[in-house]
Amino acid sequence: MEHIYDMIIIGGGPGGYTAALYASRSGLDAVVLERLAAGGQMALSHQIDNYPGTEQGVDGFSLAVKMQKQAEAFGAKTELAEVSRADLAASPKVLETSEGTFYARTVVLATGANPRQLGVAGEQELTGKGVHYCADCDGMFYRGKTVAVVGGGNTAAQDAALLSRIAKQVILIHRRDTLRATKIYHEPLMRAENVTFCWNSVVEELLQQEGRLTGVALRDVNTGQSRTVACDGVFVSVGRIPASQLAQGQLELDEGGYIVADETTQTSLPGVYAVGDVRTKALRQVVTAVADGAAAVHTAEGYLAQGGR
Repeated sequence: MEHIYDMIIIGGGPGGYTAALYASRSGLDAVVLERLAAGGQMALSHQIDNYPGTEQGVDGFSLAVKMQKQAEAFGAKTELAEVSRADLAASPKVLETSEGTFYARTVVLATGANPRQLGVAGEQELTGKGVHYCADCDGMFYRGKTVAVVGGGNTAAQDAALLSRIAKQVILIHRRDTLRATKIYHEPLMRAENVTFCWNSVVEELLQQEGRLTGVALRDVNTGQSRTVACDGVFVSVGRIPASQLAQGQLELDEGGYIVADETTQTSLPGVYAVGDVRTKALRQVVTAVADGAAAVHTAEGYLAQGGR
């Protein structure tokens, strides 16, 4: 007979390992399937200052390792395996992976979302060294400095507003001549004395010196003219790509590809839960992913107690 876990968690980020911690402490037989290493996007953060209880801040990788060790101390298991296919409606649920087939009564999808990149020269090597994808996470490093925000939607507008309270100057770069963001964001940005706009502009290159960002090269989409703008940091806010491929055709997704799930993390299939950045939610942060992980186990315990298989 194949082993059937009470819970399989796909993804070893903060939401995934919190689910593993709560599940194992509750006596559930749980395993985390992670294709690379603990932490997900969090592991790429050089400094996290807004996670409660870390008064000196902590780097994302170290926090991820602590979360993994804590969950495993209570009996959770980790398997380094990449899930290629899932039958989430089956009983038990079936996960085909690079390390064989796994079976579970419940599944937690903690697969995350990746920031959409600009795809320009210098982006990879400057990530964390002047190029960022989360103003909430990294904005405090630019107090009194000049930063650029690339994008024109709600996230870009929110990031620009937040950074305007921290940075000396904020330059908002957008490929159109007006923001796509909801109108409520327009007026505060227009009123802010330290926010300027580069309309009809796209970033062609990230400029650097000695491994640090020094500015951006822009191209006017109407005239084709190029120019450079000096700045200390760039926040890329052009959207995220949810890692929801396993759910396609099985679970309800929203128009952005995120898995539809409320604060209980319950998806459109019984016994399947979505936590962290991959689910529909207002705020995607480490602390909200952790909350999701706890909620998923609470909801799953009720499902299992009622005979869920």
